[in-house]
Amino acid sequence: MYDFNYHRPRSLAEAARLLAGKDEAKLVAGGMTLIPTLKQRLARPTDLVDLAAIAELKGIKRDGNAIVIGAMTPHADVAASAEVKKAIPALAQLADCIGDPQVRNRGTLGGSISNADPAADYPAGVVGLGATVVTNNRKIAADEFFKGLFETALEPGEIVTAVSFPVPEKAGYAKFPNPASRYAVVGVFVAKTGGGVRVAVTGAGPSAFRVKEMEAALAKDFSAKALDGIKVAAAGLNSDIHASADYRAHLVGVMAKRAVQAAG
Repeated sequence: MYDFNYHRPRSLAEAARLLAGKDEAKLVAGGMTLIPTLKQRLARPTDLVDLAAIAELKGIKRDGNAIVIGAMTPHADVAASAEVKKAIPALAQLADCIGDPQVRNRGTLGGSISNADPAADYPAGVVGLGATVVTNNRKIAADEFFKGLFETALEPGEIVTAVSFPVPEKAGYAKFPNPASRYAVVGVFVAKTGGGVRVAVTGAGPSAFRVKEMEAALAKDFSAKALDGIKVAAAGLNSDIHASADYRAHLVGVMAKRAVQAAG
């Protein structure tokens, strides 16, 4: 890898100061994507700002009708959390099926959504639950956060501090995993809330997206059979060595039905 300056701030304010004025600086959360990228010399940041020592970015708490998870909270902590299992069991299940034990113990919620990998699991949970992404500057609604392939609404120097997940009436997540990486070839998160039904898809397109036709059908009848006959167009979906766009379009329907069944 190339040379860079390494920083390990102890507070969010210090991290923000270290990023200020450094256009080529990068944040390190779990490092699951950035470290391999550096090793392959695909990125050349001038500075790395490691968030691992910032205690205020970690933790899980209930705040009214929401579960708030700190950006630096590892996937394994979310999967094991009694608070999450009680309030949003589908979110705990989602976290538990990310990667392998090493990834779950190093990877973080904030790092995952900030990287916005098209096959990551958390974007489906964030969009599916209508979560709010909290940064050091503002709050961003889930529907406004993911913009495209590895692209988010985050501005230069902006740091994700937490994500607030509204507690749904019921929710379920189902994915068709890549057998090697455990990334989602297609994953679907379905949630029934007081404000309606949300269906969010990851893995199929450049970024997480909602399927409004499925949402409308499930709002009338929250059952797997309500999705019979609803198809997602293959145009614009990902196509690679793992699955064609047509196959991914088919999997959206299959995984959506399984997610509804998982929601109970």
